[in-house]
Amino acid sequence: MTSTTLSASPPLLPRPAIEPTQPPVSNDPPSFTPIHDASDINQIELLSVSWNQDYGCLAAGTSQDFRIYNCQPFKETFRRNLKTGGFKIVEMLFRCNILALVGGESNSHYPPNKVIIWDDHQSRCIGEFAFRSEVRAVKLRRDRIVVVLEHKIYVYGFMDLKLLHQIETSANPRGLCCLSHHSNTSVLACPGLYRGLIRVEHFGLNIMKLINAHDSHIACLTLTLDGLLLATASTKGTLIRIFNTMDGTRLQEVRRGVDRADIYSIALSPNFQWLAVSSDKGTVHIFHLRVRVFGGHSSSQQSSVQGPALLHQNSSTSLDALIPPSTGANPSSSLSFMRGVLPKYFSSEWSFARFHLPEDTQFIAAFGSQNTVVVVGMNGSFYRCSFDPVHGGEMLQQEYVRFLKTKT
Repeated sequence: MTSTTLSASPPLLPRPAIEPTQPPVSNDPPSFTPIHDASDINQIELLSVSWNQDYGCLAAGTSQDFRIYNCQPFKETFRRNLKTGGFKIVEMLFRCNILALVGGESNSHYPPNKVIIWDDHQSRCIGEFAFRSEVRAVKLRRDRIVVVLEHKIYVYGFMDLKLLHQIETSANPRGLCCLSHHSNTSVLACPGLYRGLIRVEHFGLNIMKLINAHDSHIACLTLTLDGLLLATASTKGTLIRIFNTMDGTRLQEVRRGVDRADIYSIALSPNFQWLAVSSDKGTVHIFHLRVRVFGGHSSSQQSSVQGPALLHQNSSTSLDALIPPSTGANPSSSLSFMRGVLPKYFSSEWSFARFHLPEDTQFIAAFGSQNTVVVVGMNGSFYRCSFDPVHGGEMLQQEYVRFLKTKT
């Protein structure tokens, strides 16, 4: 059961306002706190970190406020302290003025079962959703607001907050859900009703696909910006699989390692060439995707029937049409000729490049520009590192920032 409230004043119109190169507005109302030296660092706890849709900005929810950072160059652009407590979810919509907020356990005004639609131009809440259970995640695109509960997902229209879809899921305490962000595709992926099952909704095409991705429970998933490729990992954490979301075909499988691991994040590069994985093993792995891209760069205006992997013919033998000859990237075992005889990991595809993190904390990774990867940790650290797209190997650290000194 939900309730929805929409402000009677202007409709929900996102405007490009959160520009990371601009300083914070100086005439904030008294209830806001501008950027200042963090004299209260020993009392601050970092509750969440998340990228915006193009990985150009970082949103952080703390036990006191929420903060927005530009990623290149890395810089805090503003923070908002609503004097009510912290925020466990801060979701941006590219760089516009609209954000979705969910309060932390100690927030006196915005409880964890309520989603606040915040207009930073007006410096106020312009809409809200209330639920009977805790909100696990919120996802935004320009025409949709998606709220994830532990057993259900609600999809609302962005402009009028009307409920459009309800999706039942298996237990989903991590709030797993991802969206496409191209204007000509509307794709949602989430856990299905059974272990290892993923449900993919192509709303614009009225197509729903169920993908048996893993034998274990789903731990992490992500879509390409156009929603045509899906990458997944299970709670076992050894394999990452890439699927065609139109027909559910598995296109590629790569191996993070042999030991079990908790996968924290999966990222697919905008050009469909690379995949990044972070886990509790303290390493970010980069893999070379072998899925051919047809129809030009992913940012071009493709029709809904074009894109990577969509020339697959629903046959395992037609995978060869999507996988180019070996280029030396993403090495596999030299014993691959004994596939089916030796254990599976002998013929697995292993990471092409890797970056070892010194801290023992949860990290999420994303792709930056020019063969770089950006990594942010729940201890308030930010890394930028680069990889050699030809030879791979160990990545080079280019930048390190401690943007928040959390309490110990």
